[in-house]
Amino acid sequence: MLRALWKKKISKPAAPLPQDRGILVFENTTAVIQAENILKTGGWKIKVMGPPPEIRNGCDLVIEFPLVEELSIIRTLAENGIKPLKVVPIHDVLLEPVDLLHEKEYGPYLMVRAANMKITVDREKGMIVNVSGGGCPDVPYLAEQMVGQHLESAPQPRDVGYTLCAYALQIAYERMVERCSD
Repeated sequence: MLRALWKKKISKPAAPLPQDRGILVFENTTAVIQAENILKTGGWKIKVMGPPPEIRNGCDLVIEFPLVEELSIIRTLAENGIKPLKVVPIHDVLLEPVDLLHEKEYGPYLMVRAANMKITVDREKGMIVNVSGGGCPDVPYLAEQMVGQHLESAPQPRDVGYTLCAYALQIAYERMVERCSD
């Protein structure tokens, strides 16, 4: 009988539960971006999101990660000189991170918002018609560089900006490219 139970456990792995996730909280946006690059390059399934209000600590971004990978992830980040302020297991609906992406259709226009940054494209023409939001000093420059450009030939926000707003706009831009290539 024990052998049958053992075989059953091995042959049918449990599906991951929602509480199998955690959040890495960092001091600033730069640390989040560096950690994201390191972890994605390392092959971890992570997601940058907005922090739940209960753990907001200055930076408006957190990294959601598989909790079973906590030790490996912390070790890898430490080897690269990055240390999160907190590691918080998600065990409560109130600790759910906030999705940064939101989409809205306005006739031929599609607007994608990531955090406070928005990009709007005329889907019929593939042209960027608006970039707005945020409060960072490079937002007007980002808008100047991108508005009026075709989505596929416009500069990417990460190539011309340097702030949290540019980072958020990059997320919105990537989603917009994905949506418009469907």
